Amino acid sequence: MLRHEFYETDERLIITVFDRGADPALVNMKFLPRSILYENGDKKLDLQPLKGQIDPEKSTFVVGKVKVEIRLVKAAQGRWGGLIGDAPDPLANSSSVSITAAKAASTSTLPQARKNWDSVTKTILESEKPLTSTDDPNVSGDSTLNEFFQSLFANADDDTKKAMMKSFQESGGTALSTNWEDVKKGPVSIKPPSGSEARKWEQ
Repeated sequence: MLRHEFYETDERLIITVFDRGADPALVNMKFLPRSILYENGDKKLDLQPLKGQIDPEKSTFVVGKVKVEIRLVKAAQGRWGGLIGDAPDPLANSSSVSITAAKAASTSTLPQARKNWDSVTKTILESEKPLTSTDDPNVSGDSTLNEFFQSLFANADDDTKKAMMKSFQESGGTALSTNWEDVKKGPVSIKPPSGSEARKWEQ
């Protein structure tokens, strides 16, 4: 099995697969509500059952030169406390959150509720603590840079904080904007680093 690590927030679970030199054209990902399958030639990573349910259509992955980052979007907010296991899935018996129901809802003529970024920012500020390298493998020894962004966020006004949270979440962590007037106009697109490629899952 390929070496991998993960960290999570209430909304996402990020898996880092260490597959140096992976060719984006050869990498294949399969997302299901309670499992994921990563394939690159004869290399394979099959994780199931996931401890919680994910949204396959919103989950993505980015192939880099040294590693592949898989970004799973949780179907329900909350911490799993682990990656795989037979923990009860609170969504397993709910037909309202099935993929079929989700697709039907997306075609509804009813107006979709807009995400309250004020509430999201307030919730995260009250509940989240700064991540350490143990919590998040992407937190490196460059503490000066981390402290800079923490200070920038802590001292920003409400609109700047909303812009930073919305741009970071919707871009999968690949973009960070402080301009709320620009960010509030629509979804922020994923902008992978040079040498990487963002790819949606395929059935």
